[in-house]
Amino acid sequence: RKNGDIKTTREIERIGAHAKGHNQNSIGICYEGGLDCHGHPADTRTEWQVHSMHVLILTLLRDYPGCRVCGHRDLSPDLNGNGEIEPEEWIKACPCFEVKKEWN
Repeated sequence: RKNGDIKTTREIERIGAHAKGHNQNSIGICYEGGLDCHGHPADTRTEWQVHSMHVLILTLLRDYPGCRVCGHRDLSPDLNGNGEIEPEEWIKACPCFEVKKEWN
């Protein structure tokens, strides 16, 4: 939630429905927001959301060591084969911020 509250919407043991082709072996995390006032993708996270997301991800990394942290868009296919997922290749724009900069 925008106030930083973390809500469980699917038990962690259940297969997710968040990233086609990756649900079997991943855990989906969502945040409320992601669109600006015009409906365009934007990093709209509040200070509390950023804090809660960091706490949640650090907890998950402790429970699942060695995992890769990435955004939906980072799971898009590399259509031109250059080894990089570029904005024109994104299936989804979310999470509307650079996960690699925050977690790699």
